[in-house]
Amino acid sequence: MLVVTRKPDESITIADNIEVTVLEITKDKVKIGINAPKDVKIVRTEIKTLRQTNEQSANASDTAIKQLLDSHKGQKDS
Repeated sequence: MLVVTRKPDESITIADNIEVTVLEITKDKVKIGINAPKDVKIVRTEIKTLRQTNEQSANASDTAIKQLLDSHKGQKDS
């Protein structure tokens, strides 16, 4: 991981076409601005983690429902 120190209004450039600028620093927050091409996907980590958790839950629910239906079907055929 590259660690850089920046002050407000200072920026870094990534891959010649993504600029990250420090906009404001307060006691417990840093506000940044990201200037990137529209085709560059930018997702906050907590949103990405939440999406992954939701997908895993949905997949687990689908599996559980299928197992429940399969077990019920077996009881019905008896």
